[in-house]
Order: sequence, then structure tokens, then C-alpha cells
Amino acid sequence: MKSILSLILMTLFSAVAFRAEVALPDILASSMVLQQNQKVPVWGTAAPGETVTVAFQKQKLTVVADGQGRWRVDLKPLKATFEPQTLTIEGQNKLVLTDILIGEVWLVAGQSNMQRLLRETADGDAAQKAADHPNIRLFNAGREVGFKKRTGRLGTWAACTPASVAEFSAAGYYFGVELEQALKTPVGLINTSWGGSQAEAWTPVEYLTANPDLKATVERTKIWEEERPRVKVEYAAAIEKWKIDSEKQKAAGVRPSPSPGVPDALRDYRIAASIYDGMIAPLMPFAIKGAAWYQGESNEARAEQYNVLLPTMIRAWREKWGAGNFPFGIVQLPNYRAVKPEPEDAPWSFIREAQRRTAETVPATGLIVTIDIGEAGDIHPKNKLDVGRRMAAWALRDVYGRKLTLGPRFKKAEIKNGKIVLTFDDVGAGLRIKNGDRLAEFAIAGADKKFVWADARIVGRNRIEVSAASVAAPVAVRYAFNSNPKNPNLTNDSGLPASPFRTDDFPDPTAGKR
Repeated sequence: MKSILSLILMTLFSAVAFRAEVALPDILASSMVLQQNQKVPVWGTAAPGETVTVAFQKQKLTVVADGQGRWRVDLKPLKATFEPQTLTIEGQNKLVLTDILIGEVWLVAGQSNMQRLLRETADGDAAQKAADHPNIRLFNAGREVGFKKRTGRLGTWAACTPASVAEFSAAGYYFGVELEQALKTPVGLINTSWGGSQAEAWTPVEYLTANPDLKATVERTKIWEEERPRVKVEYAAAIEKWKIDSEKQKAAGVRPSPSPGVPDALRDYRIAASIYDGMIAPLMPFAIKGAAWYQGESNEARAEQYNVLLPTMIRAWREKWGAGNFPFGIVQLPNYRAVKPEPEDAPWSFIREAQRRTAETVPATGLIVTIDIGEAGDIHPKNKLDVGRRMAAWALRDVYGRKLTLGPRFKKAEIKNGKIVLTFDDVGAGLRIKNGDRLAEFAIAGADKKFVWADARIVGRNRIEVSAASVAAPVAVRYAFNSNPKNPNLTNDSGLPASPFRTDDFPDPTAGKR
């Protein structure tokens, strides 16, 4: 009897295995763009031991699925083309992907400012109506966390049209348009962004737990998981009470109070590694040229930690992708909040500093400065056109070798005769003043670490001299270091702004927060 039962079970399992179809991840689909000039992985699943054949152009590769049904082949480097191509994958079944272009593929990622849609930006409606770019292809990843079962496809590829761009990143779109026009090649854009997300949610858990400065982000989310049932009940009760109170307030002619905020324990996208597992890992190892990252707002309260967290995330992506140190552009946070009359120690500024330091110390990274295009009263500035253009300017110069000048970059500081002399790189034809006839937003401090506004003047093609009558023995200078500097006017012949910077290593206001 047992032998008969075993035979039946073996037959059933064999039938299931035989019926297992060759399948591809969502990122491999018709209308995609494949990266030129580097190997192109094609991968998926099939029945264990099934032979899978991949054919593209003149390449034909065969592979046998492993014991878990996984398989992968790597196409040899491809040449860019606007001519639609066909990719065929065949095992027990046959998949045919069509309308494939070859060109440049970029990932755009981050939180709400990367997520922001065209219609939510300045002149966005007109830009959307004109967004007819058949050689720009968009993949808009749905917001998914890794610990929940996916309810549908991660996303689909589509040619850029007014309809397909409607839910796409505005900054990413403008970035892609600039690249296509400059490079004269197809461009593929993969958008993975989630408003309110923190960088630890985008980082693999093993990289967080391995670092003493970051493991608290994982421990915190474990506590949230334990608290979730209780917090869920309490939050539901708070919402019901708010609804009742709101009706009473309306009846009394009073403006209703704001609704209770969603507790962190109920925000899936705040869970460490959750977005990495749900939205980044499923894309790997799809061939990309590089990534552009616009995030940091939600990590403001732990700005010091961001000096470790951002480089760790970048390293993790590169190692997990297995494609070397691909280019990584960092959009630095813009000016935001009320203009303050005196120099301030603001966490927002220290996030910008962490972004600048990361771009200086991590290989193949770059800084996209936006200190002059923010809004005092809106954390989501509406000018995403210039953000996209500056992303493209960085890529065109640092990645594609175009002869472009970007904004000045602080290089070093020297104390001389009661003054501090600053030297800059990337000065182009020389340092310049953009608005007004005097440099603004320079602050200087002595040993007491108290910053006061300083006099600053250009004393050479790449040097600035900074001093203040009230500081006889200066030790440090900061430039545009307030949350919202009034007039950050240091530039060069490019017209692009210099990044905010500091020459000191004084503790920031978030020191020790994990």
C-alpha cells in the first residue's frame, strides 16, 4: 500500500514539475530598454532541471534551471538602437518579449520629492500634455514591502506618453528627457519611490545589523512589530473619537481638529529593509547604468547617523546588484523652512552635510545641489524641472564625460592672519557672485564655536577670504548652513550653486541619536 501511495505522489510531483512554466520577473517585459555596452542578465524560474533557451539578436544561450527552478544567462554587451527588438525565452513554454530598445537605463529612487508627479509641480500640466517620447520607456514600481504578499505585478514597462507619465516621478521624467536629448539614445527609467520613507527601509537588513551605528534601526522595528496589535486598536479608537469630535466641532461652527497621525508601528514603509525587499531586490540583477537618489527628509532627526546609513545603503545596493560601483547621484536637500536672521545649528543642514560628505568619500557618487530652488513653506518644492536638469548635468559630466561645469566644490581651508582662506574645485572660469555684489551666507566662529555672519570676498580664481571683526582668532567657516539660507549666491560661470559646507567637525544637534 505504501509503495503504491509513494508512486502516486511521485507521479503527481512529476506532473507539477512538468507543468511548471518558464516565468520572468516583472522587470523583464515587452517595451523595456536594455542597457548598452555591458552584460545584460536575463533570469527567471522554470521547473527544476528544465532546459531554457534565450535568444536575442544573434545571441542564443541555453541554461538548465537549478534545483530550486532558478536560471540565469548573461547576454554579451549590446549596441544602442532605436529599432525595436525581440527577446525569446523558451522551455516547456515560450515567452516572446517585443518592442525592446537598447540604450541607457537609470534607476530613480527616494521619498516624496522623487515620487512627486508632474501635475503636482510648476507647469506640470503643460509638461505632461507634451510628454510624447516614444524612445523613453518608463517602469513605475508599485509601492510594496517585502514582508507582505504581493497583490499584483511590481510594475510594467511603457513608452512615455501623457498617460503613462501621469503617475511617474517628475524629477525622473525631466532627467530622462535631458539624457535622451543629449545622448541621442533610448532611455529607460525605473522609478522606485515612497513618500515618508527612511533610508533604513531601503537597506538590506544584514547590512544594518552588522553595523553598530545602524542596528538600532532594526531593533526599533522589532519593537514596533510587538506593539502593532495594541497600537492598531488604540489608533482605531483614536480615529473614531476624532470623527465624533469633528462632527461636534462642525456643528458648533469650529474648524475640526487634525486627524491623529498614523503611528510608526503601523507604517509598513518605516520597517527596516522593507522597501529594499519589496522594491529593490526584485529588480536585481537587471542591467542599469546608474541610480539617482532623492531622500533624507525623513532621516532629519538622525542626521549624524545618516553619515553612516547612506554610504552603507549605496554599498549594499552595489554589492547585491553585482555590477560594480555603478554611478550614484545624490540630490542634496533644498532650502526649507523660515529664513533665520542668525546662523543656526539645524538638523536639516546636517543631512545636507552628510549627503555632501558621502559624495566626496564614496567612489562613483555625485552631488546634485538644490540649495537655491526650495520653498520656505513647502517640503515639496514645485520646481522639479531644475532638479531633473541638474541630475542630468551631473550624469552627463561625471558618467558620460561631457565637458560641463557644475557648481563650485569646497576643497580646503587655511587660517592666515586672523582670516580663513577657502579653496574650491570645479570653479570653471572662476568663482562668481550670482545675486548682488557681495558674497552672502558665510559664517565664522572662534574657539567658542559661536558662529556669526562674516565678510567674504573672492581673492583669486578659486579662493575666498573670510573674516569678521568680532572673531580675532577664527577656527571654522560655514557656508549656506542654515535650513533656508536667504541668498546662497556663490557660483561660477555655470550659474549653478555651490553646495553648503562647513570646515568644522563640531557635533551636530542629533549626535548620538540612533
